[in-house]
Amino acid sequence: MPAGYAGIHGDIVELLDAARRAATRSVNALMTASYWEIGRRLVEAEQQGRRRASYGEQLIERLSNDLTTRFGRGFGVNNLENMRRFFLAYPASEISQTLSRKLGGVPVLENSATVSRKFTLAELAGAFTLPWSAYVRLLSVKDEHARQFYEVEALRGGWSVRQLDRQIGSQFYERTALSKDKAAMLTKGALPKSEDAATPDDAIKDPYMLEFLNLKDEYSESDLEAALTQRLEDFLLELGEGFTFIGRQRRLRIDQTWYRVDLLLFHRKLRCLVIIDLKLGSLSHADVGQMHMYCNYAKEHWAYPDENPPVGLILCADKGQALARYALEGLPSKVMAANYRTVLPDAELLQKELENTRRLLESRTSH
Repeated sequence: MPAGYAGIHGDIVELLDAARRAATRSVNALMTASYWEIGRRLVEAEQQGRRRASYGEQLIERLSNDLTTRFGRGFGVNNLENMRRFFLAYPASEISQTLSRKLGGVPVLENSATVSRKFTLAELAGAFTLPWSAYVRLLSVKDEHARQFYEVEALRGGWSVRQLDRQIGSQFYERTALSKDKAAMLTKGALPKSEDAATPDDAIKDPYMLEFLNLKDEYSESDLEAALTQRLEDFLLELGEGFTFIGRQRRLRIDQTWYRVDLLLFHRKLRCLVIIDLKLGSLSHADVGQMHMYCNYAKEHWAYPDENPPVGLILCADKGQALARYALEGLPSKVMAANYRTVLPDAELLQKELENTRRLLESRTSH
């Protein structure tokens, strides 16, 4: 080995890692700014077509098809809806104030169109200091105060997206609010765990990043979710216990927000709809609450008068542990809930199938 090689090699590795991190931050900032702008234009187009309730849905469907054809992955309906929700969560007046402070200018308080005229896309990127995948995770937090808390702590503590996801999943906001020693909780919460670490390669291979740049990867989270849903749909129908297929990616709108359920089935023996939602990660309290919201919506808008109340099934395809959980707490009586449990497939059977399916899919992509 040449003299001093270890030092030279170490310096170059450090240089390349730093360059990759900087490149990732730059692309992420521009991507996030672009998606905020797309969200703004979607919202403004919806407001112009507000006389037709289905206008926003039709607009996103058409744009998804056309943008995917032109730019490749990354512009599915779900991601476009995320962009729309992103703009609503971070309105133009707030972004304008942030940028004016950073650029040393006078705050701009006019309407959202002013932001586009005053700031270039590169300048707009300066308003977003977290990666897009972090904002997507933050958007899943319905409580505005909790979302702001997680954003502030992620910035203060330099959390990776994995750490942010773990803290949200463990209800760190609620636990801190209930703690008598909040300072100690915040200090402890800022400490990363081994599984939180993210390498430069991890950041570059972020599915959102690859989709934005139209680059290929081994598999994306959206590809994995679609494949898992298809396999689970086939598995449930093959059980021969009364399931009939209704639809996939069924849309519903609550207030001004669009949602989708992965699978909608009907159980002939129970005479009820079965809503199935797949989560690529650990189960959170918000997921359970969202499923109950889906069931209430389905009972009011999708079920027929002579049918029993819908039941929800949450499937979590976490790499650490698969989980299947029925949402039965909203049923009118404990007797009905008990009857549902005896007829529906056992949760452990579904967990086993979920684990086997994920391992099979990931083994295929690694070859």
